[in-house]
Amino acid sequence: MKQLRHISIVWFAFILIATGCSGGTSGSKEEGAQQEKVLTIGNTIDNVTFDIHNHGNTQTESIHVNIFEYLVKKDGDDPRKKLPGLAVSWERTDDLTWRFKLKEGVKFHNGDPFTAADVKFTLERVAKDKSLVDYSSYSNIDQVNVIDEFTVDVITKEPDPILLARLSRISSGILPAAYFEKVGVKGFMDDPVGTGPYKFSKWIKDDRIELVKNTDYHGEKPNWDRVVFRTIPESTTRISELLTGSIDIAVIIPPGDIQRVKDSGSTYYVDKESARVQSLLVRQTPGTVTENPKVREAIELAIDKKAVIDNVLGGAGVPTQEAIGPGILGHSPELFNTDIYNVERAKQLLAEAGYPDGVELTLSSPASTKEVAETLAAYLTEASFKVNLEILEQTQYKQRDNSNTFKELALQGKGNSMFEAPLQLEIFITENAAGQTDYSNKEVDELLKAAATNLNDEERAEQYERAQAILAQDRPRIFLYQNKFNYGVNNRIDFTPRTDEMFYADDIKLKEDE
Repeated sequence: MKQLRHISIVWFAFILIATGCSGGTSGSKEEGAQQEKVLTIGNTIDNVTFDIHNHGNTQTESIHVNIFEYLVKKDGDDPRKKLPGLAVSWERTDDLTWRFKLKEGVKFHNGDPFTAADVKFTLERVAKDKSLVDYSSYSNIDQVNVIDEFTVDVITKEPDPILLARLSRISSGILPAAYFEKVGVKGFMDDPVGTGPYKFSKWIKDDRIELVKNTDYHGEKPNWDRVVFRTIPESTTRISELLTGSIDIAVIIPPGDIQRVKDSGSTYYVDKESARVQSLLVRQTPGTVTENPKVREAIELAIDKKAVIDNVLGGAGVPTQEAIGPGILGHSPELFNTDIYNVERAKQLLAEAGYPDGVELTLSSPASTKEVAETLAAYLTEASFKVNLEILEQTQYKQRDNSNTFKELALQGKGNSMFEAPLQLEIFITENAAGQTDYSNKEVDELLKAAATNLNDEERAEQYERAQAILAQDRPRIFLYQNKFNYGVNNRIDFTPRTDEMFYADDIKLKEDE
């Protein structure tokens, strides 16, 4: 496997690009006019949808946070700390009820006033419509009671120890109830409206989304006149545009290009630990070869995770056997930064499973992690697996994921914008895993369901740690590494990455403005 240790290619998925404020393609108004301040942020994939309840995608959320606002916000340095957003204060009044006092004087982009009725509409929509992607994360909300125009009670069916975390991410951006009901889902997708510092301008699919500053914003005046989110899936194109000054910030800097970014004279390099974990989804459906626990163990033992990180990711990751990492309640240190690579034992396990001459399986991957998938396939081949490698464009991959039609293995990176264990672990409850991995373990079900309603953090942490120990043995997912994100940044820009992977445009500044 020595040849794999010399691979130096691209790192896995997610990109940000911010574009300049003087000159360049993002640049200025016509000569003699006042310069327009433009920030361009590029992603590896296009915006999925403007239905905040129906995507579950971190890159899409990184666009939405500039348009829509949450009741509470995550602190950029400590995501488990919550700050006022559209709610100015909150308190738990009993085990099932949280009361929120709302900010007054806020208007949606269409001029409608923000009130408690909008909170009720938004949260009850995602909590009651089972067809929505993020329904399961909100289904514990029983109802939202309007106390007065700027006070709401959020009432859950069972005690919810992480309700504030739920309300600080993806599906909690507050929608304008009257406007949404008037124009319907399609009308809202064509012209989305929020309360954020930037308003929707246009969307050219697979190319860009443009936002303009909200001059009536209720908070501090927006930094930028225009914010552009570009879709640039090809890493060579992203790096080229960064180095030529067409964009200000590019993520996913391939290892071979890091020094170029550092030495260009016009850009700098920065990286940041994230809460995203890369894993292999492993089917346990009866009749599949991966139903056999010895085959699943052989797959994990066949992969040199540390070598993948060093040679493919340029060191941007930490090997792991768990779904969550440090800083999240339920993290298991004994499963983090571990190395169990043993190719000879993997071959032996295959023989014990009845496959002395190896066994065939299919590994699916999005194109954004093609190099990682190719490296994994090479390791598995050395351990006597016969690998059918299936590289899919993002749209195809998402369709397969949503329809649960992957075969034995699928390479997936899962973020954790909630910074709580349930987002990563509740997919392993029997009813949630049905059709996807078809994993079922009664003890895991009991542990995760008990933890979900346990208001005692110490007990809850123990429940999650025990569940993770079982998952590490059962392997419904084979966890590979926790990602570190890296960025190339134009010298004009002051940019500090966030652990939650969000790109709040007003946190990104021109150095000349400081």
